[in-house]
Amino acid sequence: MQKNIQIKLKTADKAFNDWKKVPFAHRQKLLKKLAKVLKNNSEKYAKIITKEMNKPISQSIAEVEKCALMIDYYAKAANVLKPEKIETEFRISEIHYVPKGVILGVMPWNFPFWQVLRFVVPSILAGNTVVLKHASICFGSGNAIEKIFLEAGFPKGIFQNLEIGHDEVKEVLENLVIKAVSLTGSEKAGAEVASIAGKNIKKSLLELGGSDAFIVLDDADFKNAAESGAKARLQNCGQACNAGKRFIIQKDVEKEFLPVFVKEYQKYVPGNPLKKETKIAGMARPDLADELEKQYNKAIKFGAEIILPLERISDIAFIPGLIKVKAGNPILEEELFGPLGMVMIAKNDEEALKMANDIPFGLSNSVWTKDKKRQQFFIENLDSGTVSINKETSSDPRLPFGGAKSSGYGVELSLLALKEFVTVKTVVGN
Repeated sequence: MQKNIQIKLKTADKAFNDWKKVPFAHRQKLLKKLAKVLKNNSEKYAKIITKEMNKPISQSIAEVEKCALMIDYYAKAANVLKPEKIETEFRISEIHYVPKGVILGVMPWNFPFWQVLRFVVPSILAGNTVVLKHASICFGSGNAIEKIFLEAGFPKGIFQNLEIGHDEVKEVLENLVIKAVSLTGSEKAGAEVASIAGKNIKKSLLELGGSDAFIVLDDADFKNAAESGAKARLQNCGQACNAGKRFIIQKDVEKEFLPVFVKEYQKYVPGNPLKKETKIAGMARPDLADELEKQYNKAIKFGAEIILPLERISDIAFIPGLIKVKAGNPILEEELFGPLGMVMIAKNDEEALKMANDIPFGLSNSVWTKDKKRQQFFIENLDSGTVSINKETSSDPRLPFGGAKSSGYGVELSLLALKEFVTVKTVVGN
């Protein structure tokens, strides 16, 4: 292990021994300052994001501002980690929540600030310290976040960025200083990291891929559904785990809804990411664009029909594509990470549900219907961590975010996230 990485791990461990004793309310005061630094410099940090992964600058600014809102939420949150008194026959009967120590974060490039901070903030508020392994193209974001924590007045070592590659994650995770790991990324990366954590008896939290269904039924508001659906698929150039990826349309309204949807979809024309009016730019890397193109050709090879061709116009940019896919196409077993959407046609609610659930993933799903009974049918039967009704899926600091099946386990956001990286200690006696 590099000497500087060893020093950073020791620094994080030493910082934890002091930080765990800092009162919850004082940690929250520092979070308020952290949110203020982000708010006051949103364009500065947004430019780092756009430079690193080509996100349109308006979406990068929105990402930084969303981080500030999330931090403000935790800065005002109730202290759910106070010892709880339990009624028993014993004189002392309590539950305590004890921070675990140094937590490793392995984070992706698609939301370089948001993915990091939504894991880091509740972990640190709970009394832990964090070391980050960011995506290799996002070291600028990782270093900027470390400086933001110091600027807000956090002690040295509370949050540190490690400039390491994928191969060094195993060595860091096996280090005795590290007590748990949170990973956001692919199914393959999650399985690797979880297996290392498991062998070393360390907790892991995984937020993995998705192939979310966007279900449009015959009584939906077509205009809003079409507008929301295009945004759900193409925002962030389609590079989001919880993006709408499979548009399941009820057969009776295919002819009425599809043209409206296509019209909205075609409004996303690749442009300069530094211009505020740009809605979609290029993908983060050429190899990711290569992979999407391969998946597109594979889907067509197995019978997918082209509604809008996926047209590559540079090494990283596409004119967004849309294909009609039938059950059984092997592309449905994969996650499409980029500006390519799939349309599926269902006879009725039961078939729409079967299509939605019949994949390895279970992150989030969106259902469009005005009927409360139909809404309830999908709420109760969809296999996913989130069900959105008459809106596209989006994470909210107040609500838990996590997946089912191959989309991972554990919870980010909400007050529940404060208890992810703590040890529950029972105290009992006379």
